[in-house]
Amino acid sequence: MTRARLVHTVIRHTRLEPVRHAFRYRSYSWLVDLDELPAPPWWLRPFADFRTRDHLGDPHATLRGNVEAYLADHDIDLRGGKILMLGNARVLGYVFDPLTVFWCHDATGALRCVVAEVHNTYGQRHRYLIPAAVTAVADKQFYVSPFNPVAGRYRLRLPAPAERLRLAIELEGPDGRVMFCASVSGRVVAAKPLTVVRAACAHPLETWRITVRIRWQGLRLWARGLPVVPRPAVRRRSSCSLEALS
Repeated sequence: MTRARLVHTVIRHTRLEPVRHAFRYRSYSWLVDLDELPAPPWWLRPFADFRTRDHLGDPHATLRGNVEAYLADHDIDLRGGKILMLGNARVLGYVFDPLTVFWCHDATGALRCVVAEVHNTYGQRHRYLIPAAVTAVADKQFYVSPFNPVAGRYRLRLPAPAERLRLAIELEGPDGRVMFCASVSGRVVAAKPLTVVRAACAHPLETWRITVRIRWQGLRLWARGLPVVPRPAVRRRSSCSLEALS
């Protein structure tokens, strides 16, 4: 299936404020080159379906075309360089992908920037443009958890994966205290048909299960008395500036 890869992931979430709440689960994601999306045999296509409309941009364009158009709005030209995407594929017609990451390289192969596309359970999406740095800081501009206001800032570590994937995100409140942190780590393997079958069997209906997990953890927090923060009106902009840290 071209040079697509799977990542067998362990996802960890820890809420520190105002109550402590932590959980972890195993899953899998796809790591694909946008110029060479998976072409699985017909019997695997229901478990490896990538569609442009599942992401920001023109639903009738290509995924690569939409990422390039977004970068052009920020005066970034990759000149044909490679774009790697970490995300979920549709499983039996459904996908929910809390975080899609695009590593954008220029024609020399150097990492130029990273695009982090965040999806919430209300059908909304938002992109953060991240410089090619070890760590970056971004003002929070998008409503994700119903228990967190759209305030504070993210501290992100999103290095391009090789044999392993290691991503980490912290949310700092307006007072600078860390409220929440999440990490995704895992082993990267070739997406051979048998590997995809094993992943689908080990995590049946995984994209459906991700949504259920998120809602279940939300119910647990609500039952503990955590107040719900009203969802603000939709913002038109889908990007924000980030500060690179050395």
